[in-house]
Amino acid sequence: MRGTLAERILGAPAGEYVDRRVDRAFCHDGTGVLTLEALRSMGVDVVACPDRTYIIFDHISPANNSTTSGLQHEVREFAAAQGVHFSEIGGGICHQVMSEGIVLPGEVVVGADSHSCTMGAFGAFATGVGATDMAGVLASGSTWFRVPSTIAVVLTGRAAPPVEPKDVALACVGRLGADGATYQALEFTGEGVSGMSMDGRLTLCNMAVETGAKAGLCYADETTCRYLAGFGHQGIEAQVPDDCSYADEIGIDLSDLPPLVAVPHDVDSVCEVERVAGTPIDQVFVGTCTNGRYEDLMRFASIVRGRKVAVRTVVVPASRGVLMQALGAGIYAEIVEAGCVVCPPGCGPCLGAHMGVLGEGEVCLSTANRNFRNRMGVGGAIYLSSVATAGASALTGEITVPEDEHVR
Repeated sequence: MRGTLAERILGAPAGEYVDRRVDRAFCHDGTGVLTLEALRSMGVDVVACPDRTYIIFDHISPANNSTTSGLQHEVREFAAAQGVHFSEIGGGICHQVMSEGIVLPGEVVVGADSHSCTMGAFGAFATGVGATDMAGVLASGSTWFRVPSTIAVVLTGRAAPPVEPKDVALACVGRLGADGATYQALEFTGEGVSGMSMDGRLTLCNMAVETGAKAGLCYADETTCRYLAGFGHQGIEAQVPDDCSYADEIGIDLSDLPPLVAVPHDVDSVCEVERVAGTPIDQVFVGTCTNGRYEDLMRFASIVRGRKVAVRTVVVPASRGVLMQALGAGIYAEIVEAGCVVCPPGCGPCLGAHMGVLGEGEVCLSTANRNFRNRMGVGGAIYLSSVATAGASALTGEITVPEDEHVR
């Protein structure tokens, strides 16, 4: 059928209800516990499609106490008994693991985590569901959707360093607001998208949910096909946009975009970094499913290379694959030599469980996707920024506008 990308993948126009086979379903150590409880309450003891099911330990990885460890043990036993795909601690964040040659264009993907929209970067319909819905998916291999209407986000021009895809994502959230796209799909189009790497597109789609969106999608093109070929998927066909009707359309000119930051305690409280420059910080955090990929670590290393950070700085790669790539390129050593602390692949301190929790009154500049009150520690404050802004600020100990010379 013709239509928006979301309508084409789900096979119906916006507003209709459809039942669809799920091509990839995944949960993590946190939602895996809840999903397992829901399955037991349903009386279900067999996963319908283990070959299409993934359990990925990432949120509290490794476990932070004996209670967490015991719950994770139950999920490990369940994964082994069911024969589903399983990623152990240190394997990486679920969204990054799924993006490393697993999710393909045109697929229907559901994850028991709100940032599952990340995989829309591949031209898939990817969305987050609750643990009970995930249990239903594991029991049946399918689920239902109300096909969302679509907002076109047209990106024109090209961003020049030090502006990054994270700044584009923040601009989009700031423009639409925290509920400006509730239960709609964001379709990212234009020359600004075609000029973005897959790492950049993953960052862009990752933050679609911060506008209330059901999904964020980019059309699969030559960049997508080359990326997937690197994981052994040859012959992937590009997706060609149709003439279609959008619920709304917004435009963002990347050539005019400055470095941005989201100030506490709302993701859509976006302003230019310059407005809050000089704000003292206690911690810098580089990582998460938003900005923990190889390009991010490479950019950060280029900023701190040969220098010393002025504030405690926590760096967490998004996956073991990212870690190995960074080790092979020598940039991990540069990050450590600059005085940073590196942690195992995973979510790290993003959800406030361990490895960088904030104290009362402390301020963190983070490359994550959420800055809600008390998220990384009771009484802490979080500013969200790009890697370039985080790197420049780590060197000064205060929020700093990144300049061209910071990205070497």
